[in-house]
Amino acid sequence: MSNDHRVSANARISVLMFLQFFIWGAWYATGGNYMKAQGMSDLIYLAYLASPIGSIISPFFLGMIADRFFPVQKVMGTMHILSGLFVLLAPSFTGTAFLIFLLFHMLCYMPTVSLASATAFHLVNDKQKDFPIVRLFGTIGWIAAGILVSLLLKGDTTALPMYVAGTAGIVMGIYSFTLPDIPPRGKGTKLSFRDVLGVDALKHLYSPSFVVFVAGLLLISIPFAVYFPYVPVFLRTAGVEDPAFKMTFGQMSEVVFLLCMPWFFRRLGIKWVLIMGLAAWAVRYGLFALGAPDAVVWMMVAGILLHGACYDFVYVASQVYIDSKATPAIRAQGQGLFVLISYGIGQGLGTIAGGKIFNSIMGDTQTLEQWQSFWMIPLVFALVVSIMFTFGFREKVKVDVAGARAHG
Repeated sequence: MSNDHRVSANARISVLMFLQFFIWGAWYATGGNYMKAQGMSDLIYLAYLASPIGSIISPFFLGMIADRFFPVQKVMGTMHILSGLFVLLAPSFTGTAFLIFLLFHMLCYMPTVSLASATAFHLVNDKQKDFPIVRLFGTIGWIAAGILVSLLLKGDTTALPMYVAGTAGIVMGIYSFTLPDIPPRGKGTKLSFRDVLGVDALKHLYSPSFVVFVAGLLLISIPFAVYFPYVPVFLRTAGVEDPAFKMTFGQMSEVVFLLCMPWFFRRLGIKWVLIMGLAAWAVRYGLFALGAPDAVVWMMVAGILLHGACYDFVYVASQVYIDSKATPAIRAQGQGLFVLISYGIGQGLGTIAGGKIFNSIMGDTQTLEQWQSFWMIPLVFALVVSIMFTFGFREKVKVDVAGARAHG
C-alpha cells in the first residue's frame, strides 16, 4: 500500500472511530440526569441495563448473521441508522416505552462496536502502528460529544443529547455504506455454537489463574456499572456545573494512561498492572465517599481523572492478557469472551444491583450524606476484588509490549 493510500485509509477509519464513540458519549453521561428531571430516577438502572443486554446479544448476532451473510459495512450502516432512529424517538416517551426504545437503540448499536474495530483492523496497513492512532479518535469522539452536549448546549437534563446521538447515528450509518467492501468472513461455513459461545477459547485459555482472572474481571465490572449512570447525578446533586463535560476528564486521562501502558507492562508485568487498575476503582469510590458530605469538588474530579487507570489498566490490559494467551485460531473467540464477561454479564449484574441499592438508599431526597453511604458499597466491593486477585492470580505472562496499545 502506498503512503498516500495508507494516509487516506487511516483518515477514513479515524472518522469512523470518531463517530462510533461520539454517538455513545453524546447521551451516556447525561441519561441519568435527564431521567431524574423527567421523574424516572427509579428507572435509571433499567435504562443502563440496555448496554449489557446488547453486549450479551452482540456475539450471537455477529456469529450467526454478520459473519456469514452480509458485508460488514452494510450491516454496520443498517444497524447505525436503526439505532439512530430509536434514540431519536426515545425522548418522546416516558416510563416503559422510553426504556423499550432505548433498549432497541443499544441492541442495534452494541454490535457495531465490534464491527467498527473489525473494519479498522481490516483496512489499516500496520495494525500495531496505525490502529492505536485511529482508535484514539474514538476517545476524542466521546470527549467531543461531552463538550458539545454539556458545556456548549447545557443539555445535561434535556433530551438534546439523545437528539444529537440519533442524528450522529444516522450520519454514521450513511457513512458506513461508503466504506470499502468487506465480505462476510464466514460465508459458506457451518454455524457452530461452540464458536459463538467461545467454548474452544475457554478450553485453551483455562488455568487456575485464568479462572481468578475471569472472576476478577466479572466482579470488578459490577462496581463499574454504577459509574456512568450515577456519577453525573451525584455531581449535579453536589452543585457541580456541566457534569457530563466534567466526565470527559476521565476520557482525557484514558489517553495518557493508554500511552503509558507499554512502560508499565515492561516495568511491572501484567499482573501488577491489573492489580493497580483494580485498586484504582477502590480509590476512586473512596474519593467519592470522602468528598460527598461536604461536596469536595477536587475529590470528585480526582475520582473522575482516575478513569484512565480504572479502565485502561483493567479492561485494555485484560484484552492484552487474553490476546497473549490465545492462539490465532481462537483470538476472536477470546475477545468475544472478554466482551461477554465484562460488558455483558458483569455490568449487567452490576447495573441491576446498583439500581436496587440506589433506590433503597437514595429515595427521592438524594442528600450528600446518602451519596456517601451509596459510594461506600462499590468501594468495599472493589477492595475485596483487588485483594482476591492479588493473592489468587499467580500466572506470569509475557505480553507483546509493542502491541499493547492496539487493544484499546
